[in-house]
Amino acid sequence: MSTRNSLLIAVSALALISAAAVAADGPNLGRVATPEEIAAWDVSIGPDGVGLPLGSGTPKQGETVYLAKCVACHGEKGAGKPNDQLVGGQGTLPGDKPPVKTVGSFWPYATTIFDYVRRAMPYNESKSLTNDEVYAVVAYILQLNGVVGETDTIDARTLPKVLMPNRDGFVTFVRGK
Repeated sequence: MSTRNSLLIAVSALALISAAAVAADGPNLGRVATPEEIAAWDVSIGPDGVGLPLGSGTPKQGETVYLAKCVACHGEKGAGKPNDQLVGGQGTLPGDKPPVKTVGSFWPYATTIFDYVRRAMPYNESKSLTNDEVYAVVAYILQLNGVVGETDTIDARTLPKVLMPNRDGFVTFVRGK
């Protein structure tokens, strides 16, 4: 072995030992997360709805939550003024003009709307809504888009059955194929 290779091996070993010493003295760097820490972040809801929590909501209940916590950014009835539009846009995805991507025109699964609202909304207080409030707001937004009726109740059983207008607008990825 050349002197250069021996020197590189020695420097690499010293770097590894130094990194381990720094990590041991650091602020819990490299420690294994506890089951409780993992559970707090393991809240993903996929298209099939597995993992949806207990709770329920109606469009009427959702309107109350929406007016209190969403209207400032999303405007009256999801019109998008001053910010993100939630309602409308059906039929705008294909064509020459830029598409209007809303809950009613773009999102393929109602369950992932629940997931997004629960994680990220309201913008200034993410993860602050109760499960009932999330179900209710999702029900209200779906009702505004004509996807569910005014008297429908949305919960872990009914939400995965909601057929979104753009359900077939995406390619499904199947693992292992």
